Amino acid sequence: MTITVPGGDETLVRGGLCLLPGEGLVPADLHLSGGFIADIRRGHTLKSGGLDAASCLVLPGIVDIHGDAFERQIMPRPKTMFPLDLALIETDRQLAANGITTAYHGVTVSWEPGLRSLEQALRIIDALDRLESALLCDHRLHIRWETFALDEMGAVEALFDRPRKPLLAFNDHTAPSIKGTRTDSKIKSAAERAMLDTDDYMKLLHRVADRASDVPAAISHLAELACEKGVKLLSHDDRTVAERESFRALGAKIAEFPMNIETLEAAASSRDVVVLGAPNVVRGGSHNGAIGAEHAIRNELCHVLASDYYYPAPLRAALDLDERNSLPLERAWTLISENPSVACGLSDRGQIEIGLRADLLILPELSSRPSAVLAGGRLIYRSC
Repeated sequence: MTITVPGGDETLVRGGLCLLPGEGLVPADLHLSGGFIADIRRGHTLKSGGLDAASCLVLPGIVDIHGDAFERQIMPRPKTMFPLDLALIETDRQLAANGITTAYHGVTVSWEPGLRSLEQALRIIDALDRLESALLCDHRLHIRWETFALDEMGAVEALFDRPRKPLLAFNDHTAPSIKGTRTDSKIKSAAERAMLDTDDYMKLLHRVADRASDVPAAISHLAELACEKGVKLLSHDDRTVAERESFRALGAKIAEFPMNIETLEAAASSRDVVVLGAPNVVRGGSHNGAIGAEHAIRNELCHVLASDYYYPAPLRAALDLDERNSLPLERAWTLISENPSVACGLSDRGQIEIGLRADLLILPELSSRPSAVLAGGRLIYRSC
């Protein structure tokens, strides 16, 4: 692959099949300038210069609405933490190599100590800010607030004023733990993540449970303030139709990983944005017995696929949906680019269109490995 930049921050992407809105995959050359798509020239009129994308698909960069695989770079083994700079730079490389140009990191703010504590969340956010100029991709925040983390609300509210607005997800892994409906392995993993043994974790859990009556008002307060500040809201792991309805009433129009088919169908019928896991598609089913994402997609009940816990999954899922005749690539790709962009309120990306960011993935035909990835017109990954 040869690259010639014509001058300044301008370049060309030529010879590929570009995925264009309303047209599908068509032969076109792209002129990029200042990090944006300046022109789309249908047909292949350019014979030299720029980035040669012959025999390749040119696709919009992937927008990942929820990914927490970075946690495994920070804590690759139970109770074993690594320096944040090292972990986040490695995460950035993985994102770029898998075509994810915009990543919303699922940073959890919980009552737990350890990996998902407020203190660790703030350290992660500080590191992302400090490293911004050295990172390849556009890193953003998906704040996962555990609804029993009442003492941490002030710090969460302060994040709403960031120039690049975060997402706010309402998470409740506490109530199921209190009720005993989470598996022993899940409890054990949570304890290890919190750097505690299981007995101490359970003692802390039951102390937190004493404030359960304060949780509904806290959710309402945080939702109201987030909406005032223009922060998009999600609810996570809705277990019932009533739960989904209650969050929708608070302004949470994104339903992330509904736990059963009734809740999923109710969310979709109310025109909520339904987010499911791309790993679910790649593996042919959920790792924990939840809804099959591919079945939901076939029935038009899913609008966005997220990397969840595995960064290679969105790209592979879109290709698998096409190969298995569940959804043509042109439509499958919207689940990982256009639709999450719209859901997150990002109007400057997600499609190949004049005036939008030059976030592009160059994919050789019959391959699942990008040959090149550009973010804001900058080449951030090349496989050869």
